[in-house]
Amino acid sequence: MDLNKTIESLEQKLYKVSCFASPEEAAEYLDGRIDGKTVGFGDSRTIIDMKLYDKLSTHNTVYDPNQSVDNDGFLEIAAKCLTTEVYLTSVNAMAETGEMVNIDGTGNRVAGSLFGHEKIYFVVSTNKIEPDLEKAVWRARNVAAPKNSLKYDLPTPCVINYKRTGELKCFDCRRPERICNGIITYLRKMNDIDEVEVVLIDEEMGF
Repeated sequence: MDLNKTIESLEQKLYKVSCFASPEEAAEYLDGRIDGKTVGFGDSRTIIDMKLYDKLSTHNTVYDPNQSVDNDGFLEIAAKCLTTEVYLTSVNAMAETGEMVNIDGTGNRVAGSLFGHEKIYFVVSTNKIEPDLEKAVWRARNVAAPKNSLKYDLPTPCVINYKRTGELKCFDCRRPERICNGIITYLRKMNDIDEVEVVLIDEEMGF
């Protein structure tokens, strides 16, 4: 993993880039940067582990679908996230060449990352970086998606196979519980969003 090459590639694609040695440093940075705003979260294990809801909600209005108690509540809060001033999420994979990849089941996470906010933050740990776009897509499908499915203990072939063999693998299944229904490749910063910042954390986190 070439971190300097990745940063340079992201900047060439018009992203602002910040890099931190630890999630604690990144959380402090974001807490200082985001103040008095409406904030929406995508469903991200990295953001959950950083406890950003607890930090930011003391001086912002924060909507986090993971604060819901059921699926109806999740969807209601997720809809509010689409209209906030600031949006934070992560990605399933990133290429050293600057592309990022996300897979989504419901669509709220990728929808919020594309349009409608003053600023978007992608909070990404460096274990998700791959040499090129092809390998990044492979990681999103064969590492991140099965791990996310395993988190919910879904009856999908990737989970069943992992429990039996320990192998992470996508089966492109037809199960109704499947969570990899859409895939988005961010080729460069979207137009008409004032600023999109990639916050890199040089530590293994998330899926």
